[in-house]
Formats: sequence, structure tokens, C-alpha cells
Amino acid sequence: MSGPQPAGAADVWTTSAVADSRAFEYWRDLICDTFVQLSAAPTRPGRFAGRLVHADLGSFEMTTVHAGGQRVRRTRQLIARAGEEYLLASVQLAGRGRVEQDGRVAELNPGEMALYDSTRPYTLHFDDAFEQVVVQVPLTGMLAETGLRDARGVTAVKLGGTSPAGVVAQFFAGLARLQQADPLGAAALAGQGRGLMASALALSAGRTPRGNVLDRQRVSSFLRTAHTDPGLTVDDIARAFAISRRTLYRLFEDTPGGVLALLRRIRVEHAKSLLRADPRRPLESVAHACGFAGERQFYRVFRQETGRTPGEWRGTAGR
Repeated sequence: MSGPQPAGAADVWTTSAVADSRAFEYWRDLICDTFVQLSAAPTRPGRFAGRLVHADLGSFEMTTVHAGGQRVRRTRQLIARAGEEYLLASVQLAGRGRVEQDGRVAELNPGEMALYDSTRPYTLHFDDAFEQVVVQVPLTGMLAETGLRDARGVTAVKLGGTSPAGVVAQFFAGLARLQQADPLGAAALAGQGRGLMASALALSAGRTPRGNVLDRQRVSSFLRTAHTDPGLTVDDIARAFAISRRTLYRLFEDTPGGVLALLRRIRVEHAKSLLRADPRRPLESVAHACGFAGERQFYRVFRQETGRTPGEWRGTAGR
């Protein structure tokens, strides 16, 4: 891609851009340029296909990987050649994956994640086609935030599912989907990402995460489920988590506009997706489906958040 990109905009690369005979060689170059220096080999004969959607979100990078089976290795020789120091997290979206590092193996199913450290050898293995979100942050800062000396005890530990770390996996999976549909919306939510990576690191080490980042993400997940109720109030949200209004406000004191502003942004995000999916849908129907009290409130809030009316935004297909 060329020229200045909007905040959160992604670069997209695919093997369809090259001849089949060069597809995997091209793919190997892509993953080295996107992540760290790696060796790789396909696990299946025949044509290979892969696609990367990469976004730099400021405090971390996020890449959605959709590709055929492969075995990827970070070797001592490659580390010596290029000593990039990153903590990475793979969040499995589809298929199965395996992360091996420091004598441990994490077998990942959809909804699960594992961490790995680019300063030591690791292997990623996929027997068949898969999809993952890979999050990448500078290692030193993550260790400082969690008080760990190194990441040796936390890599290749399976996280997610119904555990607290499942909140982290859900966040990054949802953020990756949003990033492809609404880059500006993803950029607005990305501020939580670094804190959630620190929480995943702490959870992997068997520690309680610092701060309230997981609590904020639990509330955010609840809002994404309950936002279609136009009668949803602060008291309802606080009651759902058995906390006081004061505690709820404190959880979101670092979020611009607080918890109610987040609820408005989630409703607008939903409205954008409906307007994009069905340009002919009446605005009153969109407003009702997204939890707005009426078309007038929908118009006012949408314009506040986007700078355009719903009709203007739909007229340009969200560009």
C-alpha cells in the first residue's frame, strides 16, 4: 500500500499475487518481514495459499494469518543474525495450531492462545489450513509491567477457553474482525490491547494481573452483548457485575467519556456494520436494532462519533 494510511489501517498481502511455483518462497519472505526472521516449510504437497492482514496499532502490532499447513521455526542461528526482542501471542481462530518453546507444547483450538518469545528458539506447527491472530509487542516493556525477569516460565502455555485469559483471546479476535471492517473503530479500542497482553503474561505466570484491565474487558464484552437494549442503564451494567456505580465509573475513568461513551461507540459500530451490509435498510430499523431510543437519538450520536450523519456515511459506503 502507498501513501498515508488512516489510523489503524491495514496492509494486506497474499500469495495470489505470485505464481504458484513461488508461492511458499514469497510467503516465507512475508512472515519474516512481518514478524521476525524465521525458517518455514509447508506440511502438505501441492499449491500453497496464504494471506496476511497487518496493522500497526501504536503500542502493538496485530496480524491476521490465514494460510495452509506449515512448520515455522525460530532458530538460534536466526536469532543471532537478527536479535529482535518481542513477545508474541497467537490466538487461534480456525483450525488447530501448536506452539513449542522452552520444553513445553501448547495445542491450540479455536478460542485459545499461547505466548512465545522471539529471543529464544520456538516452533509453530499447523498440519492443515488455519487462521490466527498474532499480536506482537516489545518484550522488555511487557516484562517491566508484570515484574517478570524473563518469559521462560510463561511461553507455550495454553490460555483461553473459559479461563480469565479467554477474555484476552476474545478481545483480540474481536479487534481483528473490527479492524478489517472499521479501522478507525479498532484504533479507538486498541488502547486496551497492551494492558491485556500484560494480563495474559501475568496469567500465564500464574499471577493476578495488575490493575483492572480484565474487569474492563469483561464489562466491554457484556456491553457488546447487551447494547441492543435501549433501556440499558449504568445501574443495569453495575448490577450485572455486582459492583457499585462508583466502581464501574472508576473502571473506565481512563476511557474517553467513560462507560456510557463506550456504550455509544459500540452502538455506532454495530450501526456501521448494518449500514454496510444492507444499504437499503431504513434508518429507523437500524436505530432500533442497535439499541438507540429512536431515529433522532441515532442521528445525533452517530454524527457525534463519526462527523457524518448515518445517511452521509452510508452514501460513501463507510469510506
